[in-house]
Amino acid sequence: MRLDRETARRIAVRAAGLDEHRPPDAVAMVRELVSLRVELTSILCPSADHIAYTRLGPSHRPVHLERALTDGRLFERGWLLHPMEDLPLFLAGMRTWLDRDGGRRWVDANAAFRQGILDRIADEGPLTSREIPDEAIVPWESSGWTQDRNVTTMLDIMHMTGDLAVVGRVGRFRVWDLAERVYPADAVEVPWDEARRRRAEQVLRASGVIRDSVTSAPGELHTMPTVGEPVEIEGVPGRWRVDAEALASAHEPFAGRTAILSPFDRLVFDRTRAEALWGFEYGVDMYKPASRRRWGPFALAVLHEERLVGKVDARADRASGEFVVNAVHEDEPFTASMTEAVHDELDGFAAWLGLRIA
Repeated sequence: MRLDRETARRIAVRAAGLDEHRPPDAVAMVRELVSLRVELTSILCPSADHIAYTRLGPSHRPVHLERALTDGRLFERGWLLHPMEDLPLFLAGMRTWLDRDGGRRWVDANAAFRQGILDRIADEGPLTSREIPDEAIVPWESSGWTQDRNVTTMLDIMHMTGDLAVVGRVGRFRVWDLAERVYPADAVEVPWDEARRRRAEQVLRASGVIRDSVTSAPGELHTMPTVGEPVEIEGVPGRWRVDAEALASAHEPFAGRTAILSPFDRLVFDRTRAEALWGFEYGVDMYKPASRRRWGPFALAVLHEERLVGKVDARADRASGEFVVNAVHEDEPFTASMTEAVHDELDGFAAWLGLRIA
């Protein structure tokens, strides 16, 4: 089967919830997106809230996601929020995670440390890492930033193995509770292979169209089973796969809009897909020297209808109360109506953040 590029783009935009459709609330939005990335970036705002704003508009408030996590409608795993009803698809992975990750020897060597964390949270209630003493016998060794960060490493491991659950945040610190007090007791584990297939189908449904060569979905699936329908896209190299339901409705009327996207948005997170399907070169250069940055340290992708048309270099200066727009980079010349739409989006985003455009 062959698709023209415009149709493939519209499938992707519609699947990502960036057409005129607006979900009724934050939890419904997460269900549609399958997962919501949690990156506590301070350049503008946390990624989860930025992504939610682009779908829900100014009615979204950060407290809506916080409450959904606290009251058990959402759960967090690996810096992604998921609907709680999807928990059974993760239980097999939790049970086997330690052996697949290779950390069992370190955890076994620190069995008393691990048990002490469980006992402390059981007795005192939810805690942050700052409230848990480092009682590791064997320090965690790493060539990266986690070197000797024994408490946070053990908490992360216990999170991934399903012993602990995130129930909120105090500033940038996650609040941990026993998973047995958070996760539904009647959740039934879905077998590993079936769970992987169903999660892959979810990722495809929320993406619309993916590269056939994709073997993993970062943060979501380490190995990506083959799902969906094979397609070729005119003028786009490689083989692709498309969600069957999206394909069936591909030629229904499409109504797009203009949106300023987080770098962690599902539509642009796969940079290779963005370049192949949209001809859109993109990246975040915040860790590069200023002289090597192409579009600023934290470029925001500009979506207009079904096209990715530019980048915005912006930041929130909360000390001055200003939303600073350093540059708007046009990948294609903006028409007058596109320019107006982009400015309207920036004005609305700034107002939602409680800032004024500088």
